[in-house]
Amino acid sequence: MQDEPHVLRTSRRSDRAGCGRPPGDLAASPFRADRDRIASSAFFARLGGVTQVVSPSGSGLLLHNRLTHSLKVAQVARAIAERLLSSPDDVARLDRLGGCDLDVVEAAALGHDLGHPPFGHLGESVLDRIARQRFALPDGFEGNAQTYRVVTRIDVRGADGDGLDLTAAVRAALLKYPWTRLSRPRPHPRHLPVPPRGASEPPESPGTGSAKFSSYVTEAEDMADARSVFAGCLEDWQQSVEASVMDTADDIAYAIHDLEDFHRVGILQHTSVSHELTEWLGHAVEFAALSDDDLAAGGDRPGRSLELLRRRLHAKDGWIAHDEAFVSAVKKVVANLVTKLLEVPFDRSLQAEQAVAAFSGEWTRRLVEGVRVDDKPTTRSGHVALAVEQWHEVQVLKFVHRRFVLQRPDLALHQRGQDRLLSKLVEALDNWLIDRSEAARLPHRLRDLFDRAADEFAVLRREDPEALVAPGTSTPVDGEHLERMARGRAVIDFIASLTDDQAAALLEALSGRTTQLWNDTFVL
Repeated sequence: MQDEPHVLRTSRRSDRAGCGRPPGDLAASPFRADRDRIASSAFFARLGGVTQVVSPSGSGLLLHNRLTHSLKVAQVARAIAERLLSSPDDVARLDRLGGCDLDVVEAAALGHDLGHPPFGHLGESVLDRIARQRFALPDGFEGNAQTYRVVTRIDVRGADGDGLDLTAAVRAALLKYPWTRLSRPRPHPRHLPVPPRGASEPPESPGTGSAKFSSYVTEAEDMADARSVFAGCLEDWQQSVEASVMDTADDIAYAIHDLEDFHRVGILQHTSVSHELTEWLGHAVEFAALSDDDLAAGGDRPGRSLELLRRRLHAKDGWIAHDEAFVSAVKKVVANLVTKLLEVPFDRSLQAEQAVAAFSGEWTRRLVEGVRVDDKPTTRSGHVALAVEQWHEVQVLKFVHRRFVLQRPDLALHQRGQDRLLSKLVEALDNWLIDRSEAARLPHRLRDLFDRAADEFAVLRREDPEALVAPGTSTPVDGEHLERMARGRAVIDFIASLTDDQAAALLEALSGRTTQLWNDTFVL
């Protein structure tokens, strides 16, 4: 007979409802079946048309999209888990912390971006702003929370047609930030003396709740159900072990593969990256002696941005930030990224392709080998995390990407256009939803999403009305307010399920800028 922890980890909502296993499941293992459900989901397939950093449209095969990123995260996550499970000591620790299964880790890695909207992180911030300002949704929008909503509510592969009906272990492994924006669990982790990573409020938006979270209030009960499996093993705000493996793998893939992409397309320039890193190495003592004001007045002096990173790491993560490890990480990035890779422009030759493959393979292996299990981590870390040296190396690699890719004016120009596109698309769909004369001709999916959201918010108004009130407001949750929120969640659910091209084509049609009646880019 199976032990109780295993039975709890494999439990599904359909088990309690008395539903049988869906006929589409081919795997006998419940965790493998979950992995297959995610991989065969239409929400997973759409990730091939969703931005990683720059839209896949027009970029050929050079850039990662959210689908290829997810596949690589799954590859790295499984490698991490295999490595940890090869050590008897680590296995004993992992079992005490709730368990670690290879299929759970892989399923979570494949599914971690299912809720990612069109146009990458820019799409997240735009939809969040609109959700809170136009529709008074206290939860706003968050890609991780949208992922959890997809697998528990708006996908249809599960036995009851409600979400994917995943096991508790896989649902918990998808909870990178296992709390809602404002209220669950209680007490909320943003009020801890040192909040977990992502739980703090954004400095520029006080009073709005956690910057990152993995569940909306509409799915809070499901989150609590999945997390109940780990009662006594983990704190309410701690990731499960399998979520920590997925999170660490995501960090590794992000740090390496985006740099690989932008070297391929010629954006990551040897001279600018080299100048920043080597200038800081040559004047590290001088930079460290500068006051914050003097450093801020330094303008575009090479090395200044890297010094700001060093100080930020000490301020936010003093538990692990270490100057010697930081210097070592910068030197390693100079040797392996600047000298070995960027010094020779990418020309698609065999030699250039081999250099990229060597860079990616060597760094991935090094970082995977640097993963450790920690029985008592700080609140800023999970139970599975990178060792000190590798942690610093990831911070420097991510800095290079942020400083020399994300801060480019041409990318900003591109993203400002995407901001306008999404804003206009929300407005057009909301106006269509409001138009009573068009009720019979609404897109079927949009109507279904509205009906679902209206039902969910009606239940919350009866059972937890405070969850529907935005911080700092006292607006009564009447019928009009409830409908506004339901419209908002439905429109945003609808848009978040589109690819980049579908979002653009749909706005073209709604704006009257195309005379084509049938368009295979989207189906209404």
